[in-house]
Amino acid sequence: MRKSHGKGWKIGLIALVCLGVVGGGIGAATAPTWAGSSIASESQSPARTTEGLAAPVVQAMELGVTPTDGAAQVNPAAPVVVKATYGTIKSVALTEAKSGTAVEGATSADGSTWTAGGALKFDTAYQYEYTVVDGAGRETHQAQTFTTVPASHEADAAVYPQNGQKVGVGQPLQITFSEPVINKEAVEKALKITTTAGQVGAFHWYSDTMVRYRPEGFWTANSTITMEMQLFGVDLGKGQIGNFNKTVTVRIGDKKVMVADSANHVADVYVNDQPSQHFLVTMGDERFPSASGYLVLMDRQRTAHFVAASIGLKPGDPANYGELDVNYATRLTPSGEFIHQATDSAVAYIGQLNLSHGCIGMDEAGASWVFNNMGVGDLVQVINSVSESAAPTDGYGDWNIPWAQYASR
Repeated sequence: MRKSHGKGWKIGLIALVCLGVVGGGIGAATAPTWAGSSIASESQSPARTTEGLAAPVVQAMELGVTPTDGAAQVNPAAPVVVKATYGTIKSVALTEAKSGTAVEGATSADGSTWTAGGALKFDTAYQYEYTVVDGAGRETHQAQTFTTVPASHEADAAVYPQNGQKVGVGQPLQITFSEPVINKEAVEKALKITTTAGQVGAFHWYSDTMVRYRPEGFWTANSTITMEMQLFGVDLGKGQIGNFNKTVTVRIGDKKVMVADSANHVADVYVNDQPSQHFLVTMGDERFPSASGYLVLMDRQRTAHFVAASIGLKPGDPANYGELDVNYATRLTPSGEFIHQATDSAVAYIGQLNLSHGCIGMDEAGASWVFNNMGVGDLVQVINSVSESAAPTDGYGDWNIPWAQYASR
């Protein structure tokens, strides 16, 4: 009986302990070290100080800066931005590291974003310092640096005709780049070409550094062409970056076309499709026939100096004329075809026989008329010559390429 009583006492004690556990004894046994201490509410402090206590009253600020610190070969057209999400911009100073020249910028209406207002320079180191403020009023001040594309990757271009120049209806627009263009489509998109006549043309790439543009037919007489070039910051490929924006305006004059007939030794000039002049000529002989097709007048020289060796003629060759000066020379090709006053020895054969080295020889009256009344961009069409047309890049032979071929990439 005593043993049973003792056992019952032990069971009762265990039950009492269990009751204590159910009543919250575990909470007392496993409480962290802060149990029982007072915990200040976050609503009474400007920012949360301990992770995991409660949802923060102040949203953590997120800072985004472009370009990133230490960035190299930054495109000078790339945006320079400091953005504080859940914060505001107090100040930003962007300067050239060497000269200290400041780059202007503006802060957005909500104060969250600062953006540089102008393009940067090539091959330049920049530094920028900024101060941002979070929602609790705490300031963060930082300084960063970056450098832009070096001179070795700065791409320039030359444009012809030049801005404001007046040319004939046959003059294509030409852009020659200092560096190879791989991203041709991007470059074409950066070139907006419009005309007062509403003509639409196409680009034709002759190489990775030279492209031309013309319409299907000749430019409309007395129209104006405007080319807006937005090449600054355009990636030409392989990290080569365009370095300029420019607008080029070109005026087109009257339509002037000379039709030179090699078989009949005559040349007729049409102005705005109306007959204007008729001349007798001598053209390229059997060994040096005049180039066929369309040629575009390039430049004029009152007196031009010809050297036979420049076209491969050597002493002893019956065709070697040595060196001589000719008058009223209007260039057709860089390789040496001109319209010019015939030499004294050739004058007697004008209108009867072809004996030039590819040039169109005329008497003084004819050559001087062309010199004084036709110019850059006007056209010469050579017919009935046994020669092929000149190479498209030997002058401006663009008009000898069928349109479908010219307009295809």
